[in-house]
Amino acid sequence: MSNDQESSKKKYDLEERTARYAEMIVDFSKKLPHDTITKPLINQIIRSGTSIGANYSEADEASSKKDFINKICIANKEAKETKYWLRIISHALPQHEDEARNLWREAQELNLILAAIVRNSRNKS
Repeated sequence: MSNDQESSKKKYDLEERTARYAEMIVDFSKKLPHDTITKPLINQIIRSGTSIGANYSEADEASSKKDFINKICIANKEAKETKYWLRIISHALPQHEDEARNLWREAQELNLILAAIVRNSRNKS
């Protein structure tokens, strides 16, 4: 496989992975009870968890290297924010802690991948 094909496959895999993650966040959120405490938490987790992939997709179509790095940094911040909201949801709804923990692990992996992309992109300058 050539470098271009391999790079394209990796980009697609991460795009697909972040989209699947967003779907998992939506599905998880549907299972949570909606009350005065959880509604704002659900809103936040939906926003941050789905923004990871949206910003990654935007980075894939960036107009410059600087724009690419900026979008990846935003996706990375959204992954970190998602971990925060999952922690708070686990505290508010301990009965959903196991699923939240699994989602937290995936957000952590995405966080590490996105941070590496930023680091490697900056080092190529």
